[in-house]
Amino acid sequence: MPDLPESPPTGDLESEEFRRAGHAVIDWIADYIAHPERLRVQPDAEPGALLDKLPGEAPVHPSPYGEILADFERTIVPHVMHWNHPGFMGYFSAGGSSPGVLAETLIAALNNIGLMWSSSPALTELEERTLQWLGKLLGLPLSWFGMIHGTASTASLHAMIAAREFAASAARKAGSALDLNRLVIYTSEHAHSSVEKTTAALGLGWEACRKIEVDERYAMKPDALREAIASDLRNGFAPIAIVATVGTTGCTAVDPVPAIADIAAEHALWLHIDAAYAGASAMLPEMRHHFEGCERADSFVVNPHKWMFVPMDLTAFYTARPEYLRDALSLVPEYLRSREYSRTVNYMEYAIPLGRRFRALKLWYVLRSLGAERIADTLREHIRLARLLAGWVDASPGFERMAPTDFSLVCLRFRPAGASEEETDAANERLLHAINETGEFFLSHTKLRGRYTIRVAIGNLRTTEEHVRRLWELLQGLAADAESAGRR
Repeated sequence: MPDLPESPPTGDLESEEFRRAGHAVIDWIADYIAHPERLRVQPDAEPGALLDKLPGEAPVHPSPYGEILADFERTIVPHVMHWNHPGFMGYFSAGGSSPGVLAETLIAALNNIGLMWSSSPALTELEERTLQWLGKLLGLPLSWFGMIHGTASTASLHAMIAAREFAASAARKAGSALDLNRLVIYTSEHAHSSVEKTTAALGLGWEACRKIEVDERYAMKPDALREAIASDLRNGFAPIAIVATVGTTGCTAVDPVPAIADIAAEHALWLHIDAAYAGASAMLPEMRHHFEGCERADSFVVNPHKWMFVPMDLTAFYTARPEYLRDALSLVPEYLRSREYSRTVNYMEYAIPLGRRFRALKLWYVLRSLGAERIADTLREHIRLARLLAGWVDASPGFERMAPTDFSLVCLRFRPAGASEEETDAANERLLHAINETGEFFLSHTKLRGRYTIRVAIGNLRTTEEHVRRLWELLQGLAADAESAGRR
């Protein structure tokens, strides 16, 4: 064997070198945040272009940090979608705030891993307290148990695991057994795809997720839900849960939670509320009516990494029945056993992952830095801007609004004169691509009633009325070009 040096390199920087490299990174971030509009929102890049620029083998020798940062700016950044850009309105925003950036830096430095309480008391107790703060801001029941997940998809999976355990427990108490191969859950046909994925992840298949018909506002029909449950019971299926949505992804529809809660109670089904995007608006007293009945839920999810300016990834999951999660998932190997304390929570016993990041630190940092009042004012402004745009759409003979604007999403459609529905779909698809190709904005689409619909999601911390007015100007101007292209 070759001789080894007495002190092998650690890969860490010396203190002063680290300071210089750190200052350079923070300077780059500060400039980036201050001037996002100097960049295209969507990169002008072809698939595989970055792969072609990157070496096929991992580096053998270290590179100076200045060189790495320069390569990052020259090679990586041109291929980045800029979610922090004020013109990014394609998807719900992803929490790009300066305080969140600082918090992520501290999280990386501490590098704590939450297993049980003793592995990082601060990680556990800050998670408990910040979720209590958030729950109070949103008007949720104070008795609910809160925990942080990476995404709402993961949180919803845990909700369905708890629902299955809840149903199995009820069956055992009744002296019977739950047929795990016949389980079904119910949700709106406009619910997020993650709800369907939960049944796939539980081994039940896509078809075990029953998609319930919606009304003219794209909200789940309670009568259709009742009929679906009755039909499944007659045919020997085992309903275990209903997932209602407050603010669907496609068009921010609000399911009638009070009526759905009545049905859930009637059949002893777990009620899960997906408020991943819109849940933040429960901070606003004038928006609380959208959340009526949510206090009757068994679980509830909201994403502070969407509309509360906390960087990705931080989902807040609440449940009134945490014992069913623990019954389903608690498995403590000997090497993780520790002393029991009455005031401690071991989050690993309530989730599939054993370890967890110190995500609560960024929620704490953002709430401390921005304050609830500023966050609420920003949400109100986003809602105002969406309603302003909706008003322009309603007043325009060449456009139509495709869904109510209850929050900060506007669903709109260009209507070329004399065009068929298929021609109108094609014109809207061309219009969307034309907007995105400008580099000023990024929009996305959905289909409502089978028709191609453009989505404008206002939620970025840096988006102003000036940006919304500019977008409307572009939409009107480029719509004429899209119409002309369709006639050629």
